[in-house]
Amino acid sequence: MSSEQQPDGEDYTDTDPETQALRIPPNQMIRQGRVPTDFQTQLISELDLGMTGKPTMGEYVIANPNDSFGSRDELLRILTAIRLAAKIVSREINKAGISTQVLGMANHTNVQGEAQTKLDVFANKLFVQCLRNRDVVCGMVSEEEEDIIEAGSHQQKKTNRYIVLMDPLDGSSNIDVNVPVGTIFSVVRRASEINHKPKIDDYLQKGRNIMAAGYVLYGSSTMLVMSTGNGVHGFTLDPSIGTLYLTHPHMRFPDSRKNACYAINEGNYNDFSPGVRAYLDLMKERKITARYVGSLVADFHRNLIKGGIYIYPPTQKAPNGKLRLLYEVAPMAFLAEQAGGAASTGTIPC
Repeated sequence: MSSEQQPDGEDYTDTDPETQALRIPPNQMIRQGRVPTDFQTQLISELDLGMTGKPTMGEYVIANPNDSFGSRDELLRILTAIRLAAKIVSREINKAGISTQVLGMANHTNVQGEAQTKLDVFANKLFVQCLRNRDVVCGMVSEEEEDIIEAGSHQQKKTNRYIVLMDPLDGSSNIDVNVPVGTIFSVVRRASEINHKPKIDDYLQKGRNIMAAGYVLYGSSTMLVMSTGNGVHGFTLDPSIGTLYLTHPHMRFPDSRKNACYAINEGNYNDFSPGVRAYLDLMKERKITARYVGSLVADFHRNLIKGGIYIYPPTQKAPNGKLRLLYEVAPMAFLAEQAGGAASTGTIPC
């Protein structure tokens, strides 16, 4: 049975032994004796009484198709690839303080000149491989790669219609201090005709061409927040069975006047333009609360839940700002607008 045919939309067909336990349905785990006997009653109780009223991510995608995609199957294959990689990354992050395989630096830098962590490298390879395995993308762009990433086979490059742009692990420098980190992604349709390799312009598209976008927050719980153009919806991972459930449907920015906050690195205050400094001074005069984690996904998620604004202005060291438009700003701008907010480069709307 394929992942699209599974009752809960979850994919249990991969054979990777490292992730097999994440993909076996709970009832099958019990039948095979893979769940300890003293845990079976609790697990069955949680399944029967806890989350049964909430749809899984797969069920939600099937029930809410995006007509912009050629078929529901294509969207589901992209999202299930991202979901699978995110669950594995979540597992590795949760044991980062124990395993030396994922904690620490990788002793080389990415294309932006940033030092890569071991988990940066791991997450990048994992997301790329999961997307290639689904045979639905013709290429990818990653913060961790200097060049575009082509799909696996010659046929995939020519006939597949979608491109994924991603930051596999945003805020990875925070892992050593146990601060939440995240994954950011967006999906666009290639602009060139199929039956040819994608062109560079297929990757360098405007944010308004995004068909789906989202992020994964690895925090006190792992949560995948996404939009396919019909609002923003959040899915929380139940780690006991490896399933993402719809826990936050139709997410909207709340009235910021009630819980207003702003997120910015005020350590750069003296490098900001006079206009930005004046804005920050006004925030202080109005006693608006500052909340800054230093991890884009965590800061954005807090604002989405509580209300607020995230700002990363230009500085002398980064005259165009530090965030990357293609795979950080544009996906988050898409989500912000889908959630009733707004986004801007500082001069033009995203």
